[in-house]
Amino acid sequence: MFEQVQAAKERLKNYANVTPIMASRTLNRCISAEVYFKCENFQRIGAFKFRGAFNAICQLSEAQRSCGIITYSSGNHAQAVALVGQMLKVQTVIVMPNNAPATKRAATEEYGATIIEYDPEKKAREEVAQALKINHGYTMIPPFDHKDVIAGQGTAALELFEEIGNLDMLLVPCGGGGLLSGSAIAAKGMSPNCRTIGIEPELADDATRSFHTKKLHTIKNPLTIADGTRTPSLGKITFPLVLEYVDDMKTVSEEAIIEAVKFLFYRMKLVVEPSGALGLAAFDNNLKLLNKAIPAQYLPSTAKYNL
Repeated sequence: MFEQVQAAKERLKNYANVTPIMASRTLNRCISAEVYFKCENFQRIGAFKFRGAFNAICQLSEAQRSCGIITYSSGNHAQAVALVGQMLKVQTVIVMPNNAPATKRAATEEYGATIIEYDPEKKAREEVAQALKINHGYTMIPPFDHKDVIAGQGTAALELFEEIGNLDMLLVPCGGGGLLSGSAIAAKGMSPNCRTIGIEPELADDATRSFHTKKLHTIKNPLTIADGTRTPSLGKITFPLVLEYVDDMKTVSEEAIIEAVKFLFYRMKLVVEPSGALGLAAFDNNLKLLNKAIPAQYLPSTAKYNL
């Protein structure tokens, strides 16, 4: 599948941003290693999801596009599909939970998508979207369990290796496994000795349990601050890819995720949502030490996160 990631990179030329790679001398000195950050917060819609959405939608036939596109997402994939639909003049319908972040919903609507709201406590988003697909004949572009979406997400890691060269380890956030499996495929193709480690919140550790038991686990609506990882499980496509290409899975606490977001903002001046900070959260103890240097009055209260 590495060739599919390479092909996706060609399709994304002139459409996706080649995002910057940054480093922190302070962090490197603290952990005695060199850490590189692939800043997908500078990608279109502010997340890597644009890569997969564009790679999948641009390959649809005219007949498939004419039917309109439907997907389900709490935010980033929703925005990505909506933006690509606007760019390619394709109707988009997004199934979103009623508790989706207001800013992400607003952006999705601004890109011209029709939003279908549902209650995640009562219904499964996949079932809502599938019923609409059947009733209206829409073309489904799921958020992660789709070979072209996976290949598109993998281009972020491909760019990283092209610029940096060989790496010892690649830490990748994991929700439904699209970014993780695509990145792991790119890693094996570009730097075969690099170990790819998936990082999940402790409260949403379905993929970690699935990886270690080789049996698919599910968690419904996990209450993690990393809203991009609230998928119930890995997919039918991503699960076997994770087992084949990923070397290990680890979890991080909610406190560690918050420490990572604070470090990125206060020390590196990077605005990164919690889901994007999972890899850095793996350095929890080091971050606590480094964040102590920040005056307390400038730090946000964590009380609202119910930790």
